[in-house]
Amino acid sequence: MTAEKTATENTAAESTPTSKGKSPSTGNPSSKSKSKNRAANSAAIATISEHYPEVFNRNSVRPLKIGIQEDIVADGKLSQGKIKRALASYVRSPLYYKALKAGADRIDLKGEAAGKVSEQEAEHAKAMLKKIRDSRNERIKKEREESRENARQERFNDKLSQLLQKGG
Repeated sequence: MTAEKTATENTAAESTPTSKGKSPSTGNPSSKSKSKNRAANSAAIATISEHYPEVFNRNSVRPLKIGIQEDIVADGKLSQGKIKRALASYVRSPLYYKALKAGADRIDLKGEAAGKVSEQEAEHAKAMLKKIRDSRNERIKKEREESRENARQERFNDKLSQLLQKGG
């Protein structure tokens, strides 16, 4: 089992959406809830980075050893919740996916080589990067369309207002 899968499975219960924190009209998590999660994830990564700077470094992201979660838990420096949150965020980042190249060394808590990234894991990482990119592009496209529609509606309302002032 890979570190990515372990982190994903262990956080599935935590990240499963509920009706709490969702916007009533769309059923999507509210931006306030997303913002809180993002802040908590960043804090967890910062904490784990302080304890293991040679392993969790955003400037030099490297694939993690399979089973590193158990090593961190055994080390006893952090709570299991913080470890799960930090690992889940870290291994789902585009930087981490980019580091998962076939044959690349995985590292342990000391920053030493502890296995290699398989071809299958590298392909999965490529697929996840594509999914992230596609999702981002779709969101940007939707935001542009909404912006254009809002601008169109605003122009329409301005013209209508001008017509009413002339006629009234």
